[in-house]
Amino acid sequence: MAKVLMKGNEAVAKAAIEAGCKYFFGYPITPQNEIPEYMAREMPKVGGVFLQAESEVAAINMVYGAAGAGARVMTSSSSPGIALKQEGISYIAGAELPAVIVNMMRGGPGLGGIQPSQADYFMSTRGGGNGDYRHIVYAPATIQEAVDMTMEAFEVADYYRMPVMVVGDGMIGQMMEPVEFNPPAKRELQEKTWASVGTKGLRKPNVINSLYLEAQELEDHNIRLEKKYEEIIEKEARWEDYKIEDADIILVAYGTTARIAKNAAEDLRKEGIKAGVIRPMTLWPFPNKAFENLNCKALLTVEMSMGQMIEDVKTAVEFKLPVHFVGRVGGMIPEPVMIVDKAREIMGGVR
Repeated sequence: MAKVLMKGNEAVAKAAIEAGCKYFFGYPITPQNEIPEYMAREMPKVGGVFLQAESEVAAINMVYGAAGAGARVMTSSSSPGIALKQEGISYIAGAELPAVIVNMMRGGPGLGGIQPSQADYFMSTRGGGNGDYRHIVYAPATIQEAVDMTMEAFEVADYYRMPVMVVGDGMIGQMMEPVEFNPPAKRELQEKTWASVGTKGLRKPNVINSLYLEAQELEDHNIRLEKKYEEIIEKEARWEDYKIEDADIILVAYGTTARIAKNAAEDLRKEGIKAGVIRPMTLWPFPNKAFENLNCKALLTVEMSMGQMIEDVKTAVEFKLPVHFVGRVGGMIPEPVMIVDKAREIMGGVR
């Protein structure tokens, strides 16, 4: 398929439709508004349903309902809107339903601002709702990756019967790049015999539920979920590394920040400081294997937050290497020069 120049938000919306999404429920919030705008225009053309809910809470519960009927369904929002959806996401995870949630992150806490941010890392990777649940979190660094990951998210959600989140900072949603829409690798998906779609008098009704009043039953449910999460940790973690083999310092960054970190690594090498980059492509499961057997002297996480991913990096290196942080918040974007300055400080100056 020929490439076409598209804004990130619209590309994500088109990718969802290409992946077979037939239901979209959402509520307006900057900087992701082009997603529902695109869905409102295009979803009826493919026989799908777009509905602007009365709130984010209503939208996620509509997703819960459509997912319970076995439909491919998506919602999107931005940081405070995703925070409002957390109860519903926990219900969806507890009921083991497939759904895709897109978060174009903006600054916080609270209402914050409308500029790019990565400050939802904790909310995305730790499970912002109640209970011991997880969901896969993709973190694209380009519009093409946002397209590919959105399409794959539907396959993965159906395969594991769980919510999948795609997180981008506001830049991913607003910038334009050429993209193409190629279908993801198909997974061997089971028929959705669990879906609540009516019995036609031929079987007992399927019940979509996350309530277990018997303690032993709830414990068994959690243990079964945990086994699924362990499989995901083993099979679904993804990352990219760049010039880490001889690196004395490794920059760790995700999303568009990783693109800036790559430029900083090249600038550092020009100064004689051997730098590389590890870019997590899944934030959960976090790619711990990427940090095994490193020969560097230090790591530096680069984030558009006050430092949230740094906790996972420290754990990944088993606290055996020093892990430092540099970042900007409030919609401010790290520049290569500040990353270079921090790395130079860590390594003791220009070599």
